[in-house]
Amino acid sequence: MTRIIAGFAGSLTIAVPRFGTRPTSDRVREAIFSALESRDAIAGARVLDLYAGSGALGLEAASRGAMKVTLVDSANAATRIGRDNAALVKRNAPPGSGLEIVVTALPVQAFLGANSETWDIALLDPPYDLGEVELAHNLEALAHRLAPDAVVLIERGIRSPEPSWPSGITLDRRKDYGDTTLWWARRV
Repeated sequence: MTRIIAGFAGSLTIAVPRFGTRPTSDRVREAIFSALESRDAIAGARVLDLYAGSGALGLEAASRGAMKVTLVDSANAATRIGRDNAALVKRNAPPGSGLEIVVTALPVQAFLGANSETWDIALLDPPYDLGEVELAHNLEALAHRLAPDAVVLIERGIRSPEPSWPSGITLDRRKDYGDTTLWWARRV
């Protein structure tokens, strides 16, 4: 179990799949969303949460004012739990908020290849064992689906190399939290 930290769904407990996910710690999620809020990036944003697992990152964005959140994960257990968590957050949304949460059960590359939407924030928390080549392909496909000045955040293990940034996405900064590294980038 984990919880939504702030916003209208703050303190709600959400379920986490028993296997196959590595939930982002409260400390790291708080750092992510404090940085996004300082950029005034969340209110009204379209947020894409790739490798969503429980959906904690995307649902935190929804709780803090994002208008549309799309959770993408190929694992059946994660998708099922993500749908339950999304329903819980939506039930707690203010009346008339217009919040939309979509949960998609597809591999990331298939989703990006079949989708033509654009996003303001892309959150990627791939499994640590995901290969760098596959991550590079995903970033290449994602680059064409980002709004101008979109924020891209990648969470990886501290031993993982810097992602290969495709044309159109540039690194802003790297920040380490224990065994976790956050790579902040933007669409240019």
